[in-house]
Amino acid sequence: MRYTQFASPFGEILLAGDRHGLAHLVLLDGEASLEIGDDWQRDDAGFAAARDQVLAYLDGRRRSFSLDLAPQGSDFQRQVWAALLRIPYGETRTYGELAKRLGRDGSARAIGAANGANPLPLLIPCHRVVAADGLGSYSGGEALKARLLALESPSR
Repeated sequence: MRYTQFASPFGEILLAGDRHGLAHLVLLDGEASLEIGDDWQRDDAGFAAARDQVLAYLDGRRRSFSLDLAPQGSDFQRQVWAALLRIPYGETRTYGELAKRLGRDGSARAIGAANGANPLPLLIPCHRVVAADGLGSYSGGEALKARLLALESPSR
């Protein structure tokens, strides 16, 4: 596994991946963490395009990403993550709405669990899924989720 770590307006970010694509994005100042393996190799140059796209997004200069993604998860999780990629910039869906769109009416909690297991937040925009009665949880913390939604707000 190769990785890079860099500062952003939203805190320190760790990106990791292999020849198949990006496997992890961790907002290190949030509630999530990822331990760098002893066999991992730092490769700042190899992640330059990904770093630049993430920074442009967090700066409000980019709305989507053109990166190879290789998240690891169950078939159900990958189905949910694919649905997250279809939520347009600046829009949100509730867990229940996402469940209906996936033909899994009544499985909002399972959708939430898959959403929470997303190893590539920002790139797979799990922050765009909200609870019916508020923000809902986020791997980087609710304050970060609110900041990301504000970043994408049309009134910005």
